[in-house]
Amino acid sequence: MTAPEPPYRDPQLPLPERVADLLGRLTVDERIAMLHQFAPAVERLGLGAFRTGQEALHGVAWMGPATVFPQAVGLGATWNAGLVRRIGEAVGREVRAMRVRDERVGLNVWSPTVNLLRHPLWGRGEEGYSEDPWLTSAIATAYTRGLRGDHPVQLRTAPILKHWLAHNNETERDTSSSSVRARVLHEYDLPAFRGTIESGAAVGVMPAYNLVNGRPNHVSPYLSSELRAWAPHRELAVCSDAGAPSNLVDSEHYFGTHEEALAASLKAGVDSFTDHGQDSAVTVGRLRAAYDKGLIGDEDVDRAVRRLLTMRFALGEFGPDPYAEEAEFDSPRHRELAAEAAEQAVVLLKNDGLLPLAPGARIAVVGLLADECKLDWYSGALLRRATPLAALRERFGTDAVTYAEGCDRVRLRCEDGWVKVPFGAADARAGVGPAAEGAADGDAADAAALDPALLPGRTDLPPLTCDAARDDATELALVDWDRGTVTLRAPDGHYLSVAEDGYVRASADQPGGWVVQETFRLVRHGAGHLLRHLGTGRYVSVAADGLKVAAEDEAGVFHLEYAERGTDAVARAAAGADAVVVIAGNDPHIAGRETEDRTTLALPPQQDALWRAAHAVNPRTILALTSSYPYAVPGAHAALPALLWSAHGGQAAGTGLARVLAGDVSPGGRLPQTWYADDADLPDLLDYDIIGSRQTYLYFDGSPLYPFGHGLSYAAFRYEDLTVRRIAEAIEVTVAVTNTGDRDVDEVVQIYGAAIDPRVPRPHRALLAFERRRIGAGERAEFRFRRPLAELGHYDVGHGRWTVDPGPYEIQAGASSADVRLRVPLDVGGPEPRPRPVRGRSLRAADYDEQRGTVLVDRSRAAGDAVAPAGDRAGDVLFRDCDFGGDGVRGLEITAAATGPGAVSLRAGGAEVTVPVAATGGPYDYVRTAAALAVNGVHDLRMRIAGPVRIAELSFRDRPDDG
Repeated sequence: MTAPEPPYRDPQLPLPERVADLLGRLTVDERIAMLHQFAPAVERLGLGAFRTGQEALHGVAWMGPATVFPQAVGLGATWNAGLVRRIGEAVGREVRAMRVRDERVGLNVWSPTVNLLRHPLWGRGEEGYSEDPWLTSAIATAYTRGLRGDHPVQLRTAPILKHWLAHNNETERDTSSSSVRARVLHEYDLPAFRGTIESGAAVGVMPAYNLVNGRPNHVSPYLSSELRAWAPHRELAVCSDAGAPSNLVDSEHYFGTHEEALAASLKAGVDSFTDHGQDSAVTVGRLRAAYDKGLIGDEDVDRAVRRLLTMRFALGEFGPDPYAEEAEFDSPRHRELAAEAAEQAVVLLKNDGLLPLAPGARIAVVGLLADECKLDWYSGALLRRATPLAALRERFGTDAVTYAEGCDRVRLRCEDGWVKVPFGAADARAGVGPAAEGAADGDAADAAALDPALLPGRTDLPPLTCDAARDDATELALVDWDRGTVTLRAPDGHYLSVAEDGYVRASADQPGGWVVQETFRLVRHGAGHLLRHLGTGRYVSVAADGLKVAAEDEAGVFHLEYAERGTDAVARAAAGADAVVVIAGNDPHIAGRETEDRTTLALPPQQDALWRAAHAVNPRTILALTSSYPYAVPGAHAALPALLWSAHGGQAAGTGLARVLAGDVSPGGRLPQTWYADDADLPDLLDYDIIGSRQTYLYFDGSPLYPFGHGLSYAAFRYEDLTVRRIAEAIEVTVAVTNTGDRDVDEVVQIYGAAIDPRVPRPHRALLAFERRRIGAGERAEFRFRRPLAELGHYDVGHGRWTVDPGPYEIQAGASSADVRLRVPLDVGGPEPRPRPVRGRSLRAADYDEQRGTVLVDRSRAAGDAVAPAGDRAGDVLFRDCDFGGDGVRGLEITAAATGPGAVSLRAGGAEVTVPVAATGGPYDYVRTAAALAVNGVHDLRMRIAGPVRIAELSFRDRPDDG
């Protein structure tokens, strides 16, 4: 008689019962082994090997060719949740299709990134959707709904949101701490994650490398107190970022041993550890040692394994799997969707009537990105490729479109002659690099997926030599991507690159890889230059068998001879055209990317010179910026009749831009983040207090170059009849929009809320709702929105809760955050806010209303925050409307830790006291110090902290010695 199937294989049982049955059959060692990214098979139970982590940010990444959609910031620019959901569905289908032929493709996808685009110099800005938490959450929810599928239990793929929490800098990203006060945490950073988690679209999160308030995100108490509280009846999975578990000891020095670090992470809520690539032995060994030492117990291990098994069951590992037969790859539907997304992501920044281009126009297409279709680190390899030049020639005719790239063309001379690229191996060069069109045969892509540092270089091609006569010297295309960061390209189109043997070859199709080997820096040296290779940090030297990198004292001296300046070529092409399209921007692998923040908003000088050269000979010049992030281009805005922006648009980038330029479609994209006019408008990159430093459109007090939500159209719209109704704990907003133009176009209606004369600093306005809709010529369309009244509120630090203050508000409708067309007042009733009660209770120092010169730090390694001066100077903190009671208080206690002598000064209602704080030993050695302070009534309380002191809380007493 055949034995019955065990309960975990019975699809008729509820999922929790099936998971519990399988969990109970695993040994301790088998359970611990499942906590690594590469979980081994358990053959006796029919449990296969499983890998968490498949990148799928805007298409399936790192696993070879796939449909490539616009970058995430470009998807944010569409302001179209329905479109983004369809893209998520397409990506999920391609994940499934690719897994059928390659089991290394994982179904647990680490996408999307929902970190807010708080600071435009962040190197990974291309990965996020918006600077606004509501827009970010809406787009992320749409994308993850597409990825996960519509089944209530089973998953097409299992999306993980990145990166928890307050992560916006690459500079010292694994050791820097984001100081995030309570209002910023609850009003800004957490909402970007919350909506998607509450909707059920995502299955969990990935903690970020950075620390928040002095504590690494991989031991964040918010994983329990916030994340899992949003979905109390679902098993959310938390996967660590790559290498982050070891960082807790190796770079952050937060724990003394790796066993302690992993135990703390597991208890905090991390379920899967991504570390040491495919070698799980190190992590599993540390976890087993932690278990044997009693640092973790069965309940800790079981809790994490249960979450991971729940995800695997939902992915159909033991059936049922409604997506088992779903396989769609590079289909006509996906190609059309990529083209539609590229069109919808284009933002028209300015237009004085030059656009759309007239039929039959003679066009000069110039610029470093005019014939490029750039990819980024999280792109798949291209199956198809449409550059702006190719698309415009297809649209207007080859004879009507002239082209000049605008790079400088140079020859390099050294002591022994001139630099020459050996040719004759062109066939061998085809398809070099995993980002090449149609490349990535699996091994290279899998190497990238498992360890990005393993991207291979080419060693089978001859290196460059420096012994040619001038007439035989190779003319190289030199592009300065960022104030001295240059690439050099051979005439056959391949970039100079350095492989693991150190030789310089013309071997790369594009710059790329975790460590980019195709970038150099020209370092002035006497009358010539040294050529520093940025990937290795070494210098190009001239050896007998070819150019190779070496130490600085062996560097060769190179002299540049310009065969042609790019500005001259651009001016020639522009002079006779009816219109000039200058396509400028960035290479996503250079000067602003993962591991590298930008240093300025300015367009690189070489590209700035190109639009100026074109405009000097032809005033009908258009600047089309294609970039991963905003630029400050006030000069171009003032001088040129038209400007556009789009993120790198994937495989159909050129087609989307060409259709907008030609007027085949009207631009409907809107900016997902503020474009500032100057670097001086920006706060410090590491200043996460958006309220205090007045960041993003919510608080920025200046005049942006282009505001959040901005984008023009080829039609005009009339806004009318804005109405607002209060319905219980919600508001319903309606507005009518009429297309007064003569073509059918998209409009993005944006609804904002603003508090009038608020008692605490509030945003100038905050996005409440939006909708992108096609409106026919002359058509009047009604838009209706319903939002919770709570969206008008803020986090009340005085009482530790979300609140909507009574008083006047304004609901606004318009075309951007700065183009408000209609306003309607809304009065919210209710009791007046009570002052903060402090008499006879503790006041947490971190619950301040305002601060200057302070940072939040960890009160302990497990939980809690304290306040400390940010540097050597004293820091100030303000607590508003503190109620000391009618009878008042006579004394206080300060709970503080200090690594050296310091002082705390308090002032309220005319009373003032300064309390010396002696060194307590370590940063977590808190002691209480009593002092006298007599004050009654309601007053603001001001605190100044001087010296290496951490203040955890203040306690006010009836008597000076009470306590």
